[in-house]
Amino acid sequence: MIIVYGISNCDTVQKARAWLADQGMAHTFHDFKKLGVPLARLPAWERAVGWEKLLNRQGTTWRKLNPGEQAGATDAAGALAVMQAHASAIKRPVVEWPGGQISVGFDPKTWIALA
Repeated sequence: MIIVYGISNCDTVQKARAWLADQGMAHTFHDFKKLGVPLARLPAWERAVGWEKLLNRQGTTWRKLNPGEQAGATDAAGALAVMQAHASAIKRPVVEWPGGQISVGFDPKTWIALA
């Protein structure tokens, strides 16, 4: 089963979920705002894609962090701490594919190969 993690009002997550539905790909959705960040999964995502790709430094949440929190995100441990504390600092969507692969962001060409 495909599991999509993100925030329901995120435009990219909405596009990704619509694309999956259009392709006839069943999936479940885990909303960070309602269900929280699955702390047991976060380290696996970091190992699969790297903390640099997983940490969203382009978003409003990152810009609103105090300089100390931003400065603490210079390695995997620091970045994971920020993402645990601020779910919106995780780049979205994070997708766990049936074969065990993990992707971050929405890229239909990549997703076709993973499905």
